[in-house]
Amino acid sequence: MSQRSRVLPGFGLSLGFTLAYLSLIVLIPLSAVFIKSLGIGWDGLWEILSSERILKSLQLSFSAALIAAFINVIFGLLLAWCLVRYSFPGKRIVDALVDLPFALPTAVAGIALTSLYAPTGWLGQYLEPIGIKVAYTPIGITLALIFIGIPFVVRTVQPVLSDFETELEEAASALGANRFQIITKVILPVLFPALLTGFALAFARGVGEYGSVIFIAGNQPFETEIAPLMIISRLEEYDYAGATTIAVVMLVISFAILFLINLVQAWASRRTGRTVK
Repeated sequence: MSQRSRVLPGFGLSLGFTLAYLSLIVLIPLSAVFIKSLGIGWDGLWEILSSERILKSLQLSFSAALIAAFINVIFGLLLAWCLVRYSFPGKRIVDALVDLPFALPTAVAGIALTSLYAPTGWLGQYLEPIGIKVAYTPIGITLALIFIGIPFVVRTVQPVLSDFETELEEAASALGANRFQIITKVILPVLFPALLTGFALAFARGVGEYGSVIFIAGNQPFETEIAPLMIISRLEEYDYAGATTIAVVMLVISFAILFLINLVQAWASRRTGRTVK
């Protein structure tokens, strides 16, 4: 039996090229970060990690990213549903606007949000008198992360929703299922792996986001300082070991959360018999 022809070369050569490329781009830089952070010793690591200012910044970065990702899952699903299931005037414009955070420089997004929600901004001047302060608070940080993260959810869910067979909904309705049962028993199980993927992408983007957050955060110590800002501050002070230590902590926590999300996604894919591409 003749061997099946392949476009790419043999497995050994392809795997070797892949591992070499992955090592140069990912593994070696990450290893350098770990080695640099360990160069200050365990006492130095503990001194940096026990700093209340750094702990507060890490807590703010991860909590804001998680909240923003959860919100993006809800509204991203609704937006993707409207774009796939309905036709309305200006649909193509809305579909194009979804990708705007990808094309727009993050610093421009941060300045625009600050000009809107600052106490003297177009919206902030009406929110401030009723006790709602957005700019220079964790709310503003979360809002910026929602803005830059929602395209990940929409573009991940949209193709899965486009391929979803509406006959399944019609069959469930014919068998007596109500709308809530159709959503929870028929639609969401199929979309769940894609939603998890969008959540993971939005969360990963939010944790390391700097440009769109730095302007609206206000950078108040112990209150609105994000972890990427602490890394930049340490670099400006030529404290490379301190900067890499904070980066390592963010890397480890992010990897643990993303690994957990991938496990849940794999479990959901096995249950539904679908995989997210």
